[in-house]
Amino acid sequence: MTTMSYRILHALPHRLRVYVPALPEAGVGDALLYWLEVLDGIENVRTNRSARSLIIDYDPDQVTMAQILSRLAAFKPLEGADRLIAQSEAPSITPLVRDVLTLMLLPLLPRSAQYALTLLNISSKLVKGADTLIHQGVKVEVLDALAVGLSAGRGELYTANITDFLLTLGEYLEERTQQQSDQLLRRLLRPAPVSAWVERDGQLIQIPGDQVQTDEILVVGVGETIPVDGHVVDGAALVNQAAVTGESVPIAREAPKRVIAGSVLVEGRLRINATRVGEDTTTARVARFIQESLDKASDTQRIADELADKRVYLTLGAAGAVYALTRDITRVQSVFLVDYSCALKLGTPVAFKSGLYQAANHGVLIKGGEAMERLADIDTLVFDKTGTLTHSELEVTDVIVLDSTSDYSEADLLAVVASVEEHATHPLSQAVVEAARERDLQHISHGEVDYMVAHGLTAPLEQGRIIVGSRHYLEEHEGISFQPHEQRVTDLLDEGKTLLYVASERGPMGLIALRDTLRPDAAETLSRLRALGIEHLVMISGDRQEKAAALGRALRLDAVHGEVRPEEKAELVAALQREGRKVGFVGDGINDGPALVEADVGIAMSRGADLARASADIVLTDDRLLAVADAREIALGTMSIIRTNFNATVGVNTAIMAGALMGRFSPVASALLHNGTTLAVLANALRGARPARRALDNE
Repeated sequence: MTTMSYRILHALPHRLRVYVPALPEAGVGDALLYWLEVLDGIENVRTNRSARSLIIDYDPDQVTMAQILSRLAAFKPLEGADRLIAQSEAPSITPLVRDVLTLMLLPLLPRSAQYALTLLNISSKLVKGADTLIHQGVKVEVLDALAVGLSAGRGELYTANITDFLLTLGEYLEERTQQQSDQLLRRLLRPAPVSAWVERDGQLIQIPGDQVQTDEILVVGVGETIPVDGHVVDGAALVNQAAVTGESVPIAREAPKRVIAGSVLVEGRLRINATRVGEDTTTARVARFIQESLDKASDTQRIADELADKRVYLTLGAAGAVYALTRDITRVQSVFLVDYSCALKLGTPVAFKSGLYQAANHGVLIKGGEAMERLADIDTLVFDKTGTLTHSELEVTDVIVLDSTSDYSEADLLAVVASVEEHATHPLSQAVVEAARERDLQHISHGEVDYMVAHGLTAPLEQGRIIVGSRHYLEEHEGISFQPHEQRVTDLLDEGKTLLYVASERGPMGLIALRDTLRPDAAETLSRLRALGIEHLVMISGDRQEKAAALGRALRLDAVHGEVRPEEKAELVAALQREGRKVGFVGDGINDGPALVEADVGIAMSRGADLARASADIVLTDDRLLAVADAREIALGTMSIIRTNFNATVGVNTAIMAGALMGRFSPVASALLHNGTTLAVLANALRGARPARRALDNE
């Protein structure tokens, strides 16, 4: 299939109904919803597979009908529908309409016709109950069929039809609630559309990024997002990969270096050969991993399902006992309609999904109910210092003069480098300029700056040419060796600092060391976490123990481990677990992967490396450390909602059953009370838990 076949059935300024013949096919329905919702302006998409129709609600101020139809025509079915979050078909209102019409017609018909109409109306319930009994055993559908069937068999036709209507209404509203929670999550993971400039037939044309083909050549300019994984074939540029790899400083890219989808070009221009496109890119594979994780049932959900199934046997046993004692079929019907199963089975996943949605709105992506459950259960949180407790914004920490024969002081060196670097937009350059401004250093006159993208720059001074940049640039391109100062360089790098190398034509002049800063919300985050039940806060760092301990004292941490090698992080987590602690780990680097996996729950920062984000159970989408506390509060709130719903379901339904056993409730009353309880539980689950602090901020 090269294009999706469709036919417009109905069109309004805000709504479009389209006939799609391929809609029932595998890999089409859910994937098509996901495909269309990428467009800005699409408000809602629903499918009716049996009618092969697609209903699209949209904002005409943001997207035109022509754009929607063009997107629809370009759709290609995926090889596996499991790549997307499952989206159930929109529940049909037809059974409800049929119930209402049946109740309206009954008084107008003779008795024999009333029987026939009732049997026709409730036949779907009876068939569903029989099918469930044969293939799945005793489930709630069997009890519903027995209750409705007994009423009809005893000639209580109005009771049978009203009961069928109440059960159908409950099922419809439950399906709508479930669909709404699924839709919330599906919207969270839809990718932002990216355009691409591609060389085709000797021309440069712009197409959607997801339509780029393997081995095509793309041209990417300043400010544009790279839509594919590939290799540079021409050009030089600075590329910001923070959104994918967590590297806060843009990196140089030139042929034949690799680039990753989701990276943004900061300076320069690149021609890229596409090697992985669409669903095969790094960002798509990480998103797919997250989507698959969302389908994992938590322990709480599994327990709820097991209890719900056991409650069905309790209901059946109670009905048998009441009949044996009273021979009252009406009481038996009433007992059959008391169902614990729906609220228990649906309330828990809906609460989890609503919690996941609220978390995402607060900058946290939690990969499923099991991860949320474990986050609520931890008592210890371990932070990797760099990139988590510290911010990605750089500050100058050391200015070191290496040329003992020069008259330069540290202030002189910083002033001259800042005077040259103010012509560049690199984060290192901006940090150096800001440091000179804070020290009120004077601008040093210089000649025209020669800037080599992604490497460094040079400029003439009165004393000769100054060269500033990476060690690779100075040693490989300019032939200036820093080997005599290797120990000084190594010491600074071991402290986790980034270095800017400065030289003249005569040799090395100095080093400027930079380091990320403590996040301004670090102290507040740790304080909130303690208030939310985290008993033990730990920091690990590659810094010297004395330096790490000083930061630990400032943040009032319970334990600090300095001079930790990357491979030792996971072992530290395991050691805490052997003490009986339930441990969460917060990190952002590639070397944090083992610790994120080893921990009971792993949390990756928003700018974390793609491996860290894939390994983690929770990924922050906002570059905000307070989001960790928000996630903990949402997890605790969600588990509280689940416990409340569970207790309410068991308590209220037990009271209804007691009333049914004593003959206080008719079958209709039992159905009405049960369905009301179920809908109340689902409504409470759907509202989701929200951080109290953020809620107050927004009032």
